[in-house]
Amino acid sequence: MRQLVDVAMELSAACDLLKQDIIAETIVEYVTNPLDYAWQYHESYLTQYGGLGAKTLLLGMNPGPYGMAQCGVPFGATKIAKDFLGIKGDVTDPSDRHPKRPIEGLSFARQEVSGTRLWGLLRDLWKEPTKIHNNVFLVNHCPLLMLGESGKNITPSDISGSAVKKLIKICDIHLESVVNILGITKVIGVGKYAEKRAKIALSGTNIEITTCWHPSPASPLANRNDGADWRANVTNALQGNNS
Repeated sequence: MRQLVDVAMELSAACDLLKQDIIAETIVEYVTNPLDYAWQYHESYLTQYGGLGAKTLLLGMNPGPYGMAQCGVPFGATKIAKDFLGIKGDVTDPSDRHPKRPIEGLSFARQEVSGTRLWGLLRDLWKEPTKIHNNVFLVNHCPLLMLGESGKNITPSDISGSAVKKLIKICDIHLESVVNILGITKVIGVGKYAEKRAKIALSGTNIEITTCWHPSPASPLANRNDGADWRANVTNALQGNNS
């Protein structure tokens, strides 16, 4: 869908202008933008799966170094992006990336656990990529990968300052645009931070906003009962969309 591509390009350009200020003002040492160096992958996701009828949005926070940072897909894992979603394109290794975090694109061997879990559940529920996106579309609130000196992933919730406030506002505007373009009626924040941003960005609307547990392997909730409780929690959040 052309409108999704256009607003993603606008988001990318606006975020790029803040990268150096974020580094100057926060504990972040490296900021890279998958919507730049992995744009072809992200565009492939948007054009294949945007506008297929989904009225529920699954909202993440920002990319991790092994997921969207490699494959350009929100909550992505490279094997799922390549073999299940059929993501196409090419990627460049950005010169300003962390020296310990190479960008290898769809050939990246390490699989992002969060992405494997979330997309694996969506595959179990709807079987095919098109049917998933008839029901649910995925977006990250912020597109930037932000890393500390050690290579640790830093989320927007970990930092503050004027540049961060500008970044969050830009991302809120993009979220509102995506919701309007797709006619979204329900937003599920994957984790409390994403839910909070959705409530702020979409305040004054009739959009239903809720949350589900994050699939991170660092989360006790995601690991409880070998993941069965997490799967039940997310499935319940998606209820009313299953078909």
